[in-house]
Amino acid sequence: MASTIEKIKQLREETAAGMMDVKRALEESEGDVDGARKVLRERGQAIAAKKSSREATEGLIEAYVHFNGRVGVLVEVNCETDFVARTPDFKEFARNVALHVASMKPICVAPEDIPADAREEEKQIVDKQVAEMGKPEKIQAQIVEGRMRKWEAEQALLTQPYVKETDKTVGDLLQDTIQKLGENIVVRRFVRYEL
Repeated sequence: MASTIEKIKQLREETAAGMMDVKRALEESEGDVDGARKVLRERGQAIAAKKSSREATEGLIEAYVHFNGRVGVLVEVNCETDFVARTPDFKEFARNVALHVASMKPICVAPEDIPADAREEEKQIVDKQVAEMGKPEKIQAQIVEGRMRKWEAEQALLTQPYVKETDKTVGDLLQDTIQKLGENIVVRRFVRYEL
C-alpha cells in the first residue's frame, strides 16, 4: 500500500496530473511506473489535441539574455486567458523555450515553417552526398528522405530535443504544459540575436 502511495506521489510530481488520473494510469499499467507515465503522456497528447483548435490570444513575450551578454532571445508564447499567462508554470515554460532557442539555434517554430529555399539548398547537398555512395536509386531516394526528415527536425524548435531533458522534444514540453495548465498554448514566434 505504501509503495502505491509513493508511486502516486512520484507521478504527480513528475507529470502534474490529477491524483485520480495517476491512480487510474497505475491501475492500467498494473503498478508499473514507466507504463503509467506512458499512459499519462498519451492522455495528455489527446487533451492537447482537443484544445489545439481553441484560440490563444493572450500570453507574454519572454526575454532571455545569456550570461555572457552575447546571445539574446525574444519569444512570444500565447495562451487562452490572461489568468494562465500570469501563472508561474506558464512563465517558466516561456523562459525555458527562450533558453532553448538561445542554446540550440532553431530557424523556425515548426518543420512546415522552414523556408523553401533553405530546404531546397539542403536537399541539393544531401542529394550530392548520397549520389556519391553508389547505392541503387531506390535506396538513394529513401536515404535522402530520411536525412531530410532528420534535418528538418533539427532545424525546427518544436521537434528539437529539449536542451534540459534530451529524451523529450520541445513539442513534448509544450504538450506537458498544455496538460498541466488546461489551455491551448502556442509558441508563435521568436527572434535570436548573437554577437
